[in-house]
Amino acid sequence: MTETPHPLYVTHADTLARALTAIAERDYWSAYPESPSPRIYGEHAAAEGAAAFRAYLGKDFPLDQPTATGAPVATDDSPFGIELDVRYPRADVDQLITAARAALPGWRDAGPRSRAGVCLEILARLHAHSFELANAVQFTTGQAFVMAFQAGGTHALDRALEAVAYAYAEMTRHPRTAGWEKPAGRGEPLRMTKTFHVVPRGVALVVGCHTFPTWNSYPGLFASLVTGNPVLVKPHPGAVLPLAITVRYAREVLSEAGFDPDLVQLAAEAPGERLATVLAGRPEVRIIDFTGSTEYGDWLEANARQATVYTEKAGVNTIVVDSTADFAGMCRNIAFSLSLYSGQMCTTPQNILVPAGGIETDQGRKSPDEVAGGIAAAIGKLTGDPARAVELIGAIVDDAVLDRLAAAAKLGEPVLESREISHPAYPDAVVRTPLVVKLDADADDVYGREWFGPVTFVVATASTERSVEIFRRTVAARGALTAGVYSTDQRVLADVEAAALDVGVHLSANLTGGVFVNQSAAFSDFHASGANAAANSALTDGAYVAGRFRIVQSRRHV
Repeated sequence: MTETPHPLYVTHADTLARALTAIAERDYWSAYPESPSPRIYGEHAAAEGAAAFRAYLGKDFPLDQPTATGAPVATDDSPFGIELDVRYPRADVDQLITAARAALPGWRDAGPRSRAGVCLEILARLHAHSFELANAVQFTTGQAFVMAFQAGGTHALDRALEAVAYAYAEMTRHPRTAGWEKPAGRGEPLRMTKTFHVVPRGVALVVGCHTFPTWNSYPGLFASLVTGNPVLVKPHPGAVLPLAITVRYAREVLSEAGFDPDLVQLAAEAPGERLATVLAGRPEVRIIDFTGSTEYGDWLEANARQATVYTEKAGVNTIVVDSTADFAGMCRNIAFSLSLYSGQMCTTPQNILVPAGGIETDQGRKSPDEVAGGIAAAIGKLTGDPARAVELIGAIVDDAVLDRLAAAAKLGEPVLESREISHPAYPDAVVRTPLVVKLDADADDVYGREWFGPVTFVVATASTERSVEIFRRTVAARGALTAGVYSTDQRVLADVEAAALDVGVHLSANLTGGVFVNQSAAFSDFHASGANAAANSALTDGAYVAGRFRIVQSRRHV
């Protein structure tokens, strides 16, 4: 028995093959150009995408989902201060799950190649609407436009394609059918044919986050979908539009390809409904992907026992500074990482550990105050011109970030105070520059927990050895998604790498150019390791996709 693939598999076979090569080689490759240049996307693409975004505002979102109940809901909130008022169909839990389960058999029976082809067509459709999607990401998250286009659009699509490639490789690891023959003495051999079916786990739930609604949701969404599972997409109430657009075009492609569009449904909620908790407790929900707070991630892991739960939570990202051959480059690189999207990234460094006796540099010995001052000066240069600054730091996503920013400023000696910036284009935008605070090593009750947002602590330690101990202890206790080290001493680099392995965090060494600790490249870098408290899985790898299906065999005598 052989699978007859859907024509869309043939259409996208070359892209899938290249993605499979990329995850094996781990070199640079991207399927979707990250520059929003008219030379790449066409002269009118940007204007058309912006117009498509504006057409959603103040209206009912065009979604043909038959699982709506009651009055529509409008919860999107823009950090740029513009009125969105997009109204979404309010989800009925029983109808969502019933529709998803009804859609599963036909999708399961289509087979891995057909499912991969349809998923790649969804990605192609989303890519064709990159500017529309980028505007939706920008105005719901506070990201500057270029970052929204890249992280919210093309990079998110790359991560989705990466998940499809890993899933396809895992689903096709074994032959679909096999002949089996066992000698039986003088008689005829025992002969059987065996068929190995890829069987999905069941209904999947993706719980989106406010800051990166697409980048953090796409891997789980497409890993579950391509492995045969219908997906319920539950956006963060403040950033519904990017995922609603995603669901809209996914449903269009599924329908056009001859499949039930209810394989992908939007689960929008009214304020206070706690829809994610309700759905996570349903026995039919067998897969959950979540990005967000440690508290809720821990709750899901402890309580959604019927499901395989993939979480990415909070962490304490740390840089150990021992010495550097490029002090200015180090300060510029760290400053950019701290400023990008106002530090509202799960990968942004928080703690910078510097020995109290200072560090050796190409500019002579530098004290902790001078290291902090160098980083602060570099941040000041990046954010000094408001028109340029807002294209890097974006806007603050919610009041909780502002509260942490205000609280952190009182906990140590400010090296660089946060400033309020007036956005040249959006006067109601909430914009703040990064805060840098100096602490002593005994203030571990402060730097030992996460301060999500533009908050950085420069911590003076007794020595580099003591910095490594603090790094090891805080990450072991709280988790981390990234770590960095600066040193010209190979022994120090080896010691920090050993500590990073012990606590399961990805490490970058001596970054001074155009690569930053809080950025990762699809098809090459693993995002999160799944080896510490910040995340229970890597995004993405074989283990991330393999738990979303099972192999069930059938056999019969020839």
